[in-house]
Amino acid sequence: MALKSRNKSDASFSMSSMTDIIFLLLLFFMIASTMSSPNDMKVNLPQSSAKTATKAKIIKVGITADGQYSIADNGAKPMAVQFDEIEPYLQAAHAADSTTYVALYADEMVPYKDVVRILDIANENRLKLVIATKVKEK
Repeated sequence: MALKSRNKSDASFSMSSMTDIIFLLLLFFMIASTMSSPNDMKVNLPQSSAKTATKAKIIKVGITADGQYSIADNGAKPMAVQFDEIEPYLQAAHAADSTTYVALYADEMVPYKDVVRILDIANENRLKLVIATKVKEK
């Protein structure tokens, strides 16, 4: 009796499915890492070692620790204002000179929501805003 040879199946492995899985995992981790935000950062503001100055027109918006607002236009004496008066004042100043900067002078004890309200006004009106800090003492 004659023995017949069997057809042996090829033991090769297709790598295309493996590379698909690797690219999907890579994509997943790239998206997941951009969505997570670190919560353990300690922010101690407002101090800075950088000293920058500008020659453009600057409107100073001040917030005291007890929540009172003030505006000073280009080195003038600060005048106390209500929060509702800030946006029209800044809009008028920006309409007169589009290179105007708004410098926010907020006490370090001011609640962050008060700072964000001024940031929102600047953002909505496309104003250039800088946050003033004091120089860090060595």
